[in-house]
Amino acid sequence: MPNTRFQALVESRNREHANINETGKRSDLFGKNVFNEDKMHQFLTEEALDKVKSAIFQGTKIDRKIADQVAEGMKAWALSMGATHYTHWFQPLTGATAEKHDAFFDILPNGRAMEKFGGAQLVQQEPDASSFPSGGIRNTFEARGYTAWDPTSPAFVYKTTLCIPTIFVAYTGEALDNKAPLLRALHAVDQAATSVAQYFDKNVRKVHATLGWEQEYFLIDKSLANSRLDLSVTGRTLVGSFSAKGQQLDDHYFGVIPPRVLGFMSELEKECTKLGIPVKTRHNEVAPNQFELAPVFEEANLSVDHNLLLMDVMEEIADRYNFSVLFHEKPFSGINGSGKHNNWSLGTDTGVNLLSPGSTPMKNLQFLTFFVNTIKAVDTYEELLRASIASASNDHRLGANEAPPPIISIFIGKQLSDVLDELEGVSKGKLSPQEKTELKLNVVGKIPEILLDNTDRNRTSPFAFTGNKFEMRGVGAKMNCAKPMTMLNTIVAKQLTDFKKEVDALIDKKSLKKDEAVFNVLREYIKTSKRIRFEGDGYGVEWQEEARRRKLSFNKNTPEALQVITSKQSLELFKQMDVMSEVELKAHKEVEMGAYIFHIQIEGRVLGEMVYNHIIPAAVKYQNLLLENIHGLKEVYGAAHKKVADGQLNILEQIGEHIIEIKKLTDEMADARRRANGMSVVDKKAQAYCNNVKPYFDKIREHSDKLEKLIADEFWPFTKYREMLFSK
Repeated sequence: MPNTRFQALVESRNREHANINETGKRSDLFGKNVFNEDKMHQFLTEEALDKVKSAIFQGTKIDRKIADQVAEGMKAWALSMGATHYTHWFQPLTGATAEKHDAFFDILPNGRAMEKFGGAQLVQQEPDASSFPSGGIRNTFEARGYTAWDPTSPAFVYKTTLCIPTIFVAYTGEALDNKAPLLRALHAVDQAATSVAQYFDKNVRKVHATLGWEQEYFLIDKSLANSRLDLSVTGRTLVGSFSAKGQQLDDHYFGVIPPRVLGFMSELEKECTKLGIPVKTRHNEVAPNQFELAPVFEEANLSVDHNLLLMDVMEEIADRYNFSVLFHEKPFSGINGSGKHNNWSLGTDTGVNLLSPGSTPMKNLQFLTFFVNTIKAVDTYEELLRASIASASNDHRLGANEAPPPIISIFIGKQLSDVLDELEGVSKGKLSPQEKTELKLNVVGKIPEILLDNTDRNRTSPFAFTGNKFEMRGVGAKMNCAKPMTMLNTIVAKQLTDFKKEVDALIDKKSLKKDEAVFNVLREYIKTSKRIRFEGDGYGVEWQEEARRRKLSFNKNTPEALQVITSKQSLELFKQMDVMSEVELKAHKEVEMGAYIFHIQIEGRVLGEMVYNHIIPAAVKYQNLLLENIHGLKEVYGAAHKKVADGQLNILEQIGEHIIEIKKLTDEMADARRRANGMSVVDKKAQAYCNNVKPYFDKIREHSDKLEKLIADEFWPFTKYREMLFSK
């Protein structure tokens, strides 16, 4: 009997339920461990506080003198919170966070000890960059990389460490992380959107992108997860027969949260609240043992940091409750995977959501301007948006009989589609008085009423308007939101920049009034971006064929999707918006391709080990038991034993056939992997892994899953789906 699996089952069934204590107001805990404005008022001089606020809201630089003052105040606060170390907390291209801890402790020349932390340590550190992916920006022997303080994301104390959010750049200045490009993209969209917003309100001085993510995840008992080699190493199950019961009854979605899970959620929310992460919503998701949490939306850079911090905290607290938290986009075949919907909008420093209609036609024209420009941006750069959500793990989810498909389209609902259709008919040039009245009163003026009654929701759309924001649904559960947010804000910044040039040209050269010029440009955008709008079901061959007719891209896998990153159009876009250089784009693409290769390579190696060390031995062991039974029947019945042992002989033959096929396929997979490894060009290597190695996974799995059904339960070495998905 395979002890590991059954021992894990016993351990999981003997777990005690947690004591849940949810008393007290969350508002009293919010930001307790964050060096926010309240703490800065207590620990900083008035001069230092003003400079930090100016850096946050106006993007001004902080000089060394002020940095020393901030560091002194930050250190005093951190020590009062029990901190002993500090770290620059950054986001290398691994997709995870990174940190190197230094103690406040230092030795003075006279041999005495003291706690030391100055402006130099706050503003910049020099971690070893040689072991982080750089895509060729840095040579391995050139270890130098720099982390630089990002004052727009507040420092926080986690356990006994002061964590300072930073960017990570090479010695030559290129970004080695996901945060630096995001900050540049947010700056670009701020400038472009502010210029356009001033058509409608001259008081607008700043526009910030907002993000509200929805984090989906699975919780699996730790013992059960650790008993699976594939799950513990790759984050997903490479083999496993479907459970008789999955999600088909829809009885888990929004169901009663199991007590042990509720204990985990309660402690997680308290820790998040203290760290300033404004978590608000929790519930059971569609698949068994799948859950979701979501916060109140925040400024995009801060929201990205909070999501990364959340995932770190989730793993630690899950461990305390003897859970493994799974962020992989498709940990289990046959049931829904996990996404991280990114809800995006733009807000002004005057408190206006630019994607929310207002009480006057002018405010609604402002809404239409940003609404249509976003649609136009997505239409022009839909391949880049697809590339921003591409990964080896997310490929298993996108288009895998669940929302959303890998073809980018936009859903806005019938009511708003009707509005755009009416605007498409606006006259070219100057508008007649009757047309102005019709537009303002009956088209633009009635948008709030339309949206109030707009109950349309299309859960299969990868990019949907949901009332006052756009929801980007293709983002994977374990993905850093910085990547899609960098892409989305960059393309919207470019589109708004082009829009303003066109409107200004019509005002200056054609002598059109501002409203007329805006309507004229929007009319053309509505016409030229019509192909990206799709109100139907995003599944099936019919939509794929329709998408091809519309000339939308259909990049089914990561190696295909990533090619656009270094296209001429992309290089020009990112250069013009000053978001990423050609060197950075090529490096980031190479890192993403390399990550894809390594993920498929690791999965192939793990699958081979499972086949040879576990699956075939289990099958042979059960074969031997059947043979003993057949020999025993032969001794009793003689030549007539075949009739009595017909079932056993049939099973024996089926097992033998599957063993032959699974060994053959595993050997072929290893050969294909060796051939791929021999390729030196990273793009071709990634395509070889995608087209020549990965297809073996499903073929091998098919035979393994049939063996799982044929072999007696006590002989099967791996914890089964029904055991993992229905343990509480």
